[in-house]
Amino acid sequence: MAARRRRLKKKTRKKLQVWGAVAAAAAVAWVAANWSTVWPVLIAVLAAAVLSSVGWVLLRAHRRAVGQDRAWRAQEEARARELSMAQVDGLSWQEFEAYIAELCRRDGCREVVVSGKSGDLGADVVGYLADGRKLVIQCKKYAPHRSVPSQDMQKFVGTARLEHGADVALFVTTCHAFTRDALGLALRQDIVALHRDLLGSWVKGAHLETLIPLNGSGGGVRRRPSA
Repeated sequence: MAARRRRLKKKTRKKLQVWGAVAAAAAVAWVAANWSTVWPVLIAVLAAAVLSSVGWVLLRAHRRAVGQDRAWRAQEEARARELSMAQVDGLSWQEFEAYIAELCRRDGCREVVVSGKSGDLGADVVGYLADGRKLVIQCKKYAPHRSVPSQDMQKFVGTARLEHGADVALFVTTCHAFTRDALGLALRQDIVALHRDLLGSWVKGAHLETLIPLNGSGGGVRRRPSA
């Protein structure tokens, strides 16, 4: 039985090969007979294939160039932020609080006051945004490599609104990161967590209102400006 199946398969393959050869010969004959009609189509197909290949290569090159440009711009922006932070790194913690207050005034905040003392219950800088929302800021001048721990965030969460009535509670630091627990708490409790990169953007000229939504929601309740 197995030998019979092999013979049948062999015959079938031969038939297919024969019919394939016949079809190929017929196709060649038809092309030869209709060459004047066929060759423009072939040229058009080949041209389309070449153009598609060239377009694909150019598209890949463009995407690669755009990606490299974006990466370069991101690196340059990070470098510029760090350069802008060099002066900030040289400030004392008292000077840092005063500097944050000046940034708030630059961006249109009113009645900005600096505590400048210990025991301020987390309100290092207090003021009002242009639309009337009360802004309470905790300033932590840490080394860049450090992270803000959850204990610091817990203290601020406990006082920013209950003690000071903040509409927008901003925790700003010179270090690069908040710990996972600290950042999670900030997000849950509507605290704006402003790490070193965002602070660098603020120092470089970014408006405070544009930074508020970027790390933690922290939008607060919008009020009409007081007269």
